[in-house]
Amino acid sequence: MTEPVPPATPATATTSPADVSVSVNGERRAVAAGTTLDALVAGLTSAHSGVAAAVNEAVVPRGRWAATALAEGDRVEVLTAVQGG
Repeated sequence: MTEPVPPATPATATTSPADVSVSVNGERRAVAAGTTLDALVAGLTSAHSGVAAAVNEAVVPRGRWAATALAEGDRVEVLTAVQGG
């Protein structure tokens, strides 16, 4: 079973001209232009394993996170594996 990673901080009303708006686990958030998926995930969770990420409904392999720059309007889902039954 996987659970969405909660947002680290809510989006703020003020953004800089270099910010882009993305949806992270269903919540709007401003991130700096050029932010990569690996940087976003690192800001959400400190887990080094059991984390999956998708951008615009397409799963992105972990090896491509550093090369995946986020753009205006992207929809990002970050999930972590949980134990239990």
